[in-house]
Amino acid sequence: MDVSNVPKTLPRYSATFDPHTLSEIRRAAATGIYDIRGAGAKRALPHFDDLLFLGASMSRYPLEGYREKCDTDVWLGTRFAKKPIHLTIPVTIAGMSFGSLSAQAKEALGRGATIAGTSTTTGDGGMTAEERGQSSILVYQYLPSRYGMNPDDLRKADAIEVVIGQGAKPGGGGMLLGQKISDRVAEMRTLPKGIDQRSACRHPDWTGPDDLTIKIDELREITDHEKPIYVKVGATRPYYDVALAVKSGADVVVLDGMQGGTAATQDVFIEHVGIPLLAAIRPAVQALQDLGMHRKVQLIVSGGIRNGADVAKALALGADAVSVGTAALVALGDNDPALEEEYRALGTTAGAYDDWQDGRDPAGITTQDPLLAARLDPVAAGRRLANYLSVLTLEAQTIARACGKSHLHNLEPEDLVALTIEAAAMARVPLAGTDWIPGHVF
Repeated sequence: MDVSNVPKTLPRYSATFDPHTLSEIRRAAATGIYDIRGAGAKRALPHFDDLLFLGASMSRYPLEGYREKCDTDVWLGTRFAKKPIHLTIPVTIAGMSFGSLSAQAKEALGRGATIAGTSTTTGDGGMTAEERGQSSILVYQYLPSRYGMNPDDLRKADAIEVVIGQGAKPGGGGMLLGQKISDRVAEMRTLPKGIDQRSACRHPDWTGPDDLTIKIDELREITDHEKPIYVKVGATRPYYDVALAVKSGADVVVLDGMQGGTAATQDVFIEHVGIPLLAAIRPAVQALQDLGMHRKVQLIVSGGIRNGADVAKALALGADAVSVGTAALVALGDNDPALEEEYRALGTTAGAYDDWQDGRDPAGITTQDPLLAARLDPVAAGRRLANYLSVLTLEAQTIARACGKSHLHNLEPEDLVALTIEAAAMARVPLAGTDWIPGHVF
């Protein structure tokens, strides 16, 4: 039989053993080392795109365009702090360390946040003069590593964030490879230059909530009870973790979903530990409500926030504010297609670059190479970040007005429906076109 004219079928990849999985098996077999990378989870997860707002029509009354006011401000730390923080917008900059980021990038984050009327956060590794000098409101992260920690910097900060966990690696510590431990980074962290560093996964001086209560009291005493104390947890068991943070004395709880980025950790950790932010917000809010502390202890959520719709949806589900990290770096200029040729030389492409731990970022953001870091203009990058934050706020306001709300915090779950059964169950809002909330007992 002549089969020369018979059409050939296309090769079919296994859904389980897809090309990326096969390449990872080959890499593991060749090296005997697990993969380390940054940039957060890349797998498809239920997210805010699976929710829709119900704009006002006959049964609701919308606000008119830009003529009717829709406020965006938020107070953080009103529970115990003598000097709570007042932000113009409910979008903050997440903690990203000097070491992971260049000094120019940290300065740019401070500049952009200040223009927008919001806060930035130090991250692991201590406080830099660049970031403190350009940030009108700076949150100091107090991590298990205690790198760079000293009472003077605690007092210089406007708030203190005690980090228990991070969304990309809850239960795990961070990594900073030796090529990013420059003279300055080594001095700030009291580390040997050029040697790989792995941060601790838990604080050395407590084993549970009772010890955390003592630590929070110590921090309040050091700062004369002025600074709000945040507690940051990775999204795993949000109801219990938030409840324990509140009972330990937190003024603010930061909840980080698994879509949150990281400078470096194991790929298997990033993709397989933790839960999506969409699944974490409602249990966290429920914990606050059950304790009678919703809006009294503020909830900041992070992990994959990209646009104004994400902001509005997070607030509608009960958060007081959101935090952005990866998106802020993109706004500064990371993963810029204009640098595609240089990204390809590194074996990747703009938009997929996740080798932040290697310190070869051509954008000058996730690097300690002085020549690369000098490429980033902190003033221009700060303006780009401020523009991005402004757009996020305007988009969220547009949605809130369409729902008839005069403040972003007036958005509520009743304004939302879900497109999928999974999103409806996680966000505890009805499946679109029905009054059915999966798993909800009426």
